[in-house]
Amino acid sequence: MSSSTTAPVARRIVRPLVPVGQLFAFALDVLRAMFQRPFQWREFSDQAWFVTRVSLLPAIAITVPFGAVLSLQIGSLFQQLGATSFTGAAAVTGIVQQAAPVATVVIVAGAAGTAVAADLGARKIREELDALETLGISPIQRLVVPRVLAMAVIAVLLNAVATAVGTGGAYAFNVLVQGGSPGAYVHAFTALAQLPDLWIGELKAFVFGLIAGIVAAYQGLRAKGGPQGVGDGVNQSVVISFVLLFVVNTIITAVYIQIVPPKGL
Repeated sequence: MSSSTTAPVARRIVRPLVPVGQLFAFALDVLRAMFQRPFQWREFSDQAWFVTRVSLLPAIAITVPFGAVLSLQIGSLFQQLGATSFTGAAAVTGIVQQAAPVATVVIVAGAAGTAVAADLGARKIREELDALETLGISPIQRLVVPRVLAMAVIAVLLNAVATAVGTGGAYAFNVLVQGGSPGAYVHAFTALAQLPDLWIGELKAFVFGLIAGIVAAYQGLRAKGGPQGVGDGVNQSVVISFVLLFVVNTIITAVYIQIVPPKGL
């Protein structure tokens, strides 16, 4: 095969990887700008309150069904296996490690992330970002970093609330609906669960919040073509965020299982 034939093939193979490299380079720029001064505390506090306002109630609302469904499925399975007493440990561990962080950041990415992408995209098409660069002000340091850190920090706090609500919901559903024993539920949870389970859930929420914020900001800063381009960027930010979140969740979970040994009875 001649070089003239292989060149177009190589370009078609490499072309999908270009946006991935651009997103990775943008993420490095954002992480580097986090340690530069001055830090925009006012912008950070405003964005943190905004993320909390739009994400708190939906995160709580989505975690309760998560806990109930998880408790129902696990309780039904364990009843078939004759291990009903372990329902509490399995349900609560699943909520702390998986359900609460994922549910929290799905809401953060879907509600706050879309707002960040739309806001930055609107600023982009109005050429406000170009005006900042003309004045020697970095849009990443001035606008992106406070938003990304606000989403990450609030995701950690919301995860703690969602964990408590989900655990309480799973307990109530198992005891009141499935007729489980409150004592066995609590005993199994305290016997098998461990403190690192909570830390890994909080770490996941922080990392997920960073990813959702970076993706939303990246899509907003790349908006072009008027309002339609902003809308396309918002939609793409949601899809890309969800895909990355589930991929990163798998990696973190696999590493955690290898590093932290499970607690035995």
